[in-house]
Amino acid sequence: MNKCLGVVLAGGLSSRMGQDKSQLSRNDISMLQYSKQLLTDCNVDDIVISGNNHQVSDLYTNAGPLGGIYSVIKQRQPQSLLILPVDLPLMTSETLNQLKMAGELKQQACYFNDHYLPLYLPINAYSELFFAQAFKHFDGKGPSIRALLKQIPHQVLTPVNTQTLFNSNTPEQWQQAKTIFKRSSYV
Repeated sequence: MNKCLGVVLAGGLSSRMGQDKSQLSRNDISMLQYSKQLLTDCNVDDIVISGNNHQVSDLYTNAGPLGGIYSVIKQRQPQSLLILPVDLPLMTSETLNQLKMAGELKQQACYFNDHYLPLYLPINAYSELFFAQAFKHFDGKGPSIRALLKQIPHQVLTPVNTQTLFNSNTPEQWQQAKTIFKRSSYV
């Protein structure tokens, strides 16, 4: 059976937000705790937090989300990853589980149309080759998730509710999200 590691990406600088996005409060719990709960609800085998102030430190500075993902792969050696950025306050476990189930069924990377994250990523010859090449001669700028997905088998899904992919990078976006998640359907 394929073991899936849940990953919360929380290593960004949060410069546009002006404060650590992982510590923003969503209905009395931090976004970090909310993200971990979503992954727990998807029955992953374990959960790690990627970021220099968390469990898995970045192997390369300023390598972006893919640098964090690569650091998790190198340090934990998982069979597959269910990756969730910490700045999706409207995400639901149903939407996230849709990715996991499709990815496990096809044994391919899965993401939602127009959104590279969240991402289900099997660790196989395709992904290992990409990471080996991408970080062999790291020049200070990390490769993009788009570049990864161009080189590995993948499936693009349509979420049942596109609103769950709303990203909060600025205080204005966070206020919009707060208005929405205070409704009962997003408790």
